[in-house]
Amino acid sequence: MSLTSAMNTAQSIFNNTGKQTDVTSKNIANVGNANYVKRTAILGTTMAGASIVSNGRAQNESLLRQTISSASLATGQNTVLTGLEEMKSIFGGNNYESSPSTYMKELLKSLSGYAAKPSNAALAATAVTSAADVASSLNKASSELQAMRLRADKEISLQVDKLNGLLAKFEEANNEVKAQTAIGGDPSDALDQRETLLKDISSIMGINVVNRPNNDVALYTTEGATLFEVVPRKVTFKAQPGYDATTTGNAIYVDGVALKAGNGSNTTAEGSLQGLMQVRDDLAPTMQSQLDEIARGLITMFAEKPITQPAPPATPLTAKPGLFTWAGATATSEIPAAGVIVPGLAASINVNSALIISKGGNPELLRDGGINGTAYIVNTTATGGTGFSALIDSYVTAFDAPMNFAASTRIDTNTSILKYGTNSMGWLEQERSGATSANEAKSALYERSAASYSNNTAVSLDEELSLLMDIEQSYKAATKLVTTVDEMLKSLMDMVR
Repeated sequence: MSLTSAMNTAQSIFNNTGKQTDVTSKNIANVGNANYVKRTAILGTTMAGASIVSNGRAQNESLLRQTISSASLATGQNTVLTGLEEMKSIFGGNNYESSPSTYMKELLKSLSGYAAKPSNAALAATAVTSAADVASSLNKASSELQAMRLRADKEISLQVDKLNGLLAKFEEANNEVKAQTAIGGDPSDALDQRETLLKDISSIMGINVVNRPNNDVALYTTEGATLFEVVPRKVTFKAQPGYDATTTGNAIYVDGVALKAGNGSNTTAEGSLQGLMQVRDDLAPTMQSQLDEIARGLITMFAEKPITQPAPPATPLTAKPGLFTWAGATATSEIPAAGVIVPGLAASINVNSALIISKGGNPELLRDGGINGTAYIVNTTATGGTGFSALIDSYVTAFDAPMNFAASTRIDTNTSILKYGTNSMGWLEQERSGATSANEAKSALYERSAASYSNNTAVSLDEELSLLMDIEQSYKAATKLVTTVDEMLKSLMDMVR
């Protein structure tokens, strides 16, 4: 090897080790950064024999796609589970102690006590108070369900705004990747940013990533709508100002295509948006309809039926609200039809003021009848007086009598009011249990996918420190080579002198 060749070799080593040190130092600085993909200094050889270095980036497209997909599924499932857990808390938690079925059992107990001692006015007042507790539980649960829907609606609005912001940043990162690729530069930093944005986007909405020439990518929703293609497509949503049982939430549109809500306890939702829509448009409304049917059932059970009819041609009397009525009900209001949901009835059910002492009412009308006038009086002095219990007994018996309920509530269509109330909480618990199991499975899948991706692309401190030692040895070898050449040149110069 000539002295010139030796010096060129040493210079090449210095250049290479310098670049390798830069790459390794950057890797070490990003240990633990989940959004950084390991860089590698790649050595090569030219025709002249000089070593060169180019930068490589550890990446695994298939694992990245799996991680993104599993993240969408896990986020969607967790969103649904969170909604179901919130619904459970409305009714008191594990034992559902604040559920309407709990208060209905207390009402049954109070009525049974009153039936045993119908002359006891205090027991009459207690029964009316128990009825008020039932109505209050339905009112409160209905109000909290609608508040929950409103919160979900507001969160959807925030998530849509966030998604549009992420897509705008994605365009910038994607353009930088394309620009660096086109000029033969290093797009690694831009690729890191683009992949980070992909992860963030996938937690909001399920996406399919399609690779295009020049390192470009396009994004589509899993339902096929275009989310990003050269430029981001607009995601639009209009929030509702408020919610009640009759309110329908607005759709989310991706490039003009409506996004579908998730479905089932093991939800089909991919990303938080579909999960929030499922909570807002399916789970909470289903529970609301069950509460509305409980309210309708109670109003029907305790309705007063006419004992006498007016002489023709007067209009015949019909059943009227008794112990339970609802806001807006009048003297001419009819009892709601069986098996037909009255949206929002649970929010407005209340105890008839004719039975409330503080409102000038008489709780003993529960024993005698006559809440709606003399034509509805069942008990008279002749039929039993203060010892009359037949009407109260009929109410007690009605708690176990089958009734027709709307099929759209997803639970029994023909059962007693008590069983219906219990089955309503059973439906919620079944949905929550199924969502919990699915959440555990999908979270585990995401964790495994993320771990596999990390194992393939993340920085290992031990490996980088070992590489630094190798670089150090290369540097020492180059230094020794330069020293040797220097000594040879010095000897040569001495000989010339």
